[in-house]
Amino acid sequence: MALKLPRGLYALVDDGLRPEVPVPEKARWAIAGGARTLQLRLEQTADRQALEWVRQTLEAARPAGVVVLVNDRVDLCLAAGADGVHLGDDDLPVTVARRLLGAAALVGRTARGLDDVARARAEGADHVGLGPVFGTTTKRVAAPVLGLQAFERHCRGSSLPVVGIAGITLSSIGAVARAGAHAAAVAADWLLADDPVSRVRALEQAFWAA
Repeated sequence: MALKLPRGLYALVDDGLRPEVPVPEKARWAIAGGARTLQLRLEQTADRQALEWVRQTLEAARPAGVVVLVNDRVDLCLAAGADGVHLGDDDLPVTVARRLLGAAALVGRTARGLDDVARARAEGADHVGLGPVFGTTTKRVAAPVLGLQAFERHCRGSSLPVVGIAGITLSSIGAVARAGAHAAAVAADWLLADDPVSRVRALEQAFWAA
């Protein structure tokens, strides 16, 4: 049976935030805080190091039942045996990723609206990352901010589970959950916190409280 994307916090583990901390250590923070889904964003890491970090993250995540996705990189996902990938506009098509990774892998696709959602579903995606919900400085996004009202309309009309993306913090994750998100992607708010483990725990609790 194919994996299902867990509900709740979708913790982005970004190599560009707190770069002095190795990615597997950041991943262990998220796991300790109760995150059930990790996405590894390894845009600033050389391939050989990135592969090792994905493998180390999987060693920590598997005993805890945590799903590990790799951002953009189907090759790293396949080589390390991760649970799936998230694909953006410039990455491999969903159809190609599905053929390479197989039916059991989780394949997510970035979407800006319901037309993108329908296309992602037709191509075989399991879920979409929909946004930007809010403005963000973590990653350059060449798309207009949706805002909560438009995001809620898209969630209601989506034929796939929706992960809210961009600019989500502890103060807004509850609103994103109430809008109909299956999960909420967060990077800077927890990675830059004084106590990342406690912040992950608070984000997870705030999602479910809503």
